[in-house]
Amino acid sequence: MAAYMITSTLRRVLLVAKHASFQSRCCVASSRVQYSTVYDSNEKTFDKILIANRGEIACRVMKTCKKMGIKTVAVHSDVDASAVHVKMADEAVCVGPAPTNKSYLNMDAIMDAIRKTGSQAVHPGYGFLSENKEFAKRLAAEDVVFIGPDTHAIHAMGDKIESKLLAKAANVNVIPGFDGVVENVEDAVKIAGDIGYPVMIKASAGGGGKGMRIAWNDDETREGFRLSSQEAASSFGDDRLLIEKFVDNPRHIEIQVLADKHGNALWLNERECSIQRRNQKVVEEAPSTFLDPETRRAMGEQAVQLAKAVHYSSAGTVEFLVDSNKNFYFLEMNTRLQVEHPITECITGLDLVQQMIRVAKGFPLLHKQEDIPINGWAIESRVYAEDPYKSFGLPSIGRLSQYQEPINLPKVRVDSGIQEGSDISIYYDPMISKLVTYGATRAEALQRMEAALDNYVIRGVTHNIPLLREIITHPRFISGDITTNFLPEEYPEGFKGHQLTSEGRRELVSTAAALYVSAQLRSQRFLGNLRVSTTPQEQRQWELCVELEKGSHTVAVSRSGSTFTVEVDGVTVEVSGEWNLASALLPVTINRTPRVLQCLSRDAGGDITLQYLGTQFKVRVLSQLVSTLSAHMPEKVPEDTSSILRSPMPGSVVAVSVKPGDVVAEGQEICVIEAMKMQNSLIAAKAAKVKSVHCKAGETVGEGDLLVQLE
Repeated sequence: MAAYMITSTLRRVLLVAKHASFQSRCCVASSRVQYSTVYDSNEKTFDKILIANRGEIACRVMKTCKKMGIKTVAVHSDVDASAVHVKMADEAVCVGPAPTNKSYLNMDAIMDAIRKTGSQAVHPGYGFLSENKEFAKRLAAEDVVFIGPDTHAIHAMGDKIESKLLAKAANVNVIPGFDGVVENVEDAVKIAGDIGYPVMIKASAGGGGKGMRIAWNDDETREGFRLSSQEAASSFGDDRLLIEKFVDNPRHIEIQVLADKHGNALWLNERECSIQRRNQKVVEEAPSTFLDPETRRAMGEQAVQLAKAVHYSSAGTVEFLVDSNKNFYFLEMNTRLQVEHPITECITGLDLVQQMIRVAKGFPLLHKQEDIPINGWAIESRVYAEDPYKSFGLPSIGRLSQYQEPINLPKVRVDSGIQEGSDISIYYDPMISKLVTYGATRAEALQRMEAALDNYVIRGVTHNIPLLREIITHPRFISGDITTNFLPEEYPEGFKGHQLTSEGRRELVSTAAALYVSAQLRSQRFLGNLRVSTTPQEQRQWELCVELEKGSHTVAVSRSGSTFTVEVDGVTVEVSGEWNLASALLPVTINRTPRVLQCLSRDAGGDITLQYLGTQFKVRVLSQLVSTLSAHMPEKVPEDTSSILRSPMPGSVVAVSVKPGDVVAEGQEICVIEAMKMQNSLIAAKAAKVKSVHCKAGETVGEGDLLVQLE
């Protein structure tokens, strides 16, 4: 488990890792530098490690443990009994029912699992107990190693109020704000007024965007205090809040640090995390397009100063806000493995989980600061079971009826903890995977990400691939001109999916027509022969009507082998492909441009749903006769949504603010729904009297359930 490298300043022997699968995705070569992680079986660490987590991060830790020859123990709730991380582990222990406070946050049950299995160390992953100092103390009391920093560092950096004071003392740039705990809502309003709007209200013990609100006036401060304190109590068991100045139009750039127990500390370059929704990251990349070498070094050195100030030992992340003038301010330090750590692994060649395990055992770091390279470019897209058309992503639940990762593509890495048949439940984070692509340049990494998203098959739940693909192909993102306000600025009316150009519309119409004809031709054959021997010669030309987005196109289709020539709107489009209707993917060439579409559904009535450039489009292909007759069919009248309030997501009802007979104003809060530990305030669409209430606090509701009806 040693790591070796060759640089212009340091010559060592490069050892080739036995397990090349991780290397092929994370370790790359340039003309100057080659950096490779090697797993040395002679360097003894632990015999058995328990991973106190679930999903993709539990699987990620187990992969490295297996390469290091370490046995692994999984913990799971009863609903996770068949989860991938459970199957991957050498042993598994059930620690309780589905709710996190009764399972993955149940310290007593996890401690029992440690004793039962004889685990020598615990890796907490991220979230859950990863930054819980009490858990670390209990492990230490039983001589079990916590693979992370000591309790002092967890406490100091986990408390945002104390961490800010320590950062100041360590000469780290900090955001102006109030250094104490906000006592109550009126105290919050006074403090916000003293600092000056806008302000950021956030949980002192928080992270991951939970318990965080931006307020631009007194009313928003009152609402933000209430919702943030409730989220903080629910997510972290600590409702303390702090308030600081909100830096408008910032970039969110973080520095990965790595430190050992011998006083050595390194910064492993930066990650750009500015693409966010509700203060939660969506797309990350390393390095940042914005930083110059001087700013990168200054940020890295301040991050190391802070780590050394709290005697930090493990992998950790120091987050900064960076303004347009490259002034940077300390935001927080995450004393754990960060979700987006794979992109750092790609550009440095280091296995951060291996480094954490070595440090926890007491080994010193093998590298110096000058040894740390930036090789190429890596981009990570967080693939969620979310509906991107609702507030850029509200949770979706369901079973993965079909699931296929694009790992057949070069330089693509997928960190996931699910498989076909897995359930995405209401109880846990809706992340499906972390999709990572690597390239020698940013343009190459982006091109690979585009292809990976097109080739990613996810059926059974709503997902955010439409949003991810639009982001990584957006001209502003490609140029690197981004801030944390990217999404609301570019989609002020909300995300609407890919907007078709006239050329894109013709491509989609032509592909749908070709697919329809292919299906018709296949239905006429059995075992390669025509079903009826007296059937006349195969048809080679068709006149069709294709309906798309309330528009109708008359198209003429002709066929030659696997190539279809489609005339639409006076323009000829040539579409060719294998037309394997049983495949989840539909690779085609449209006017010599390769595309990968997905046929999500089709029926005998000509209704086809295609995923094109990431977005789902409903298309109807009809013969000319059927099209003429369909014009006489009655249309379904859409529901009047202004008089009813339905749940936009599955979740639990936290509070109901109205009762029958109440008069509500437009924009007034009706109820609060909590999903995946995030609280969402639902408001009235118009001023009216409440006719009926169909929910109460504590109930579980599904997406689309009727909550309140107005007169």
